[in-house]
Amino acid sequence: MNVARTFSNWRKYRQTVTELGRMTPRELEDVGIDPTNIRRFARNASGL
Repeated sequence: MNVARTFSNWRKYRQTVTELGRMTPRELEDVGIDPTNIRRFARNASGL
């Protein structure tokens, strides 16, 4: 994996964690995400 792709994936990960972190537990539940799994979900979504 090249450096640019790794950096891009890391940025997607951080953005996803930030956006999901702003949601209430109820909002996360509505979209099927357990608040304790935000980082795992972001890793999978970003390709890390």
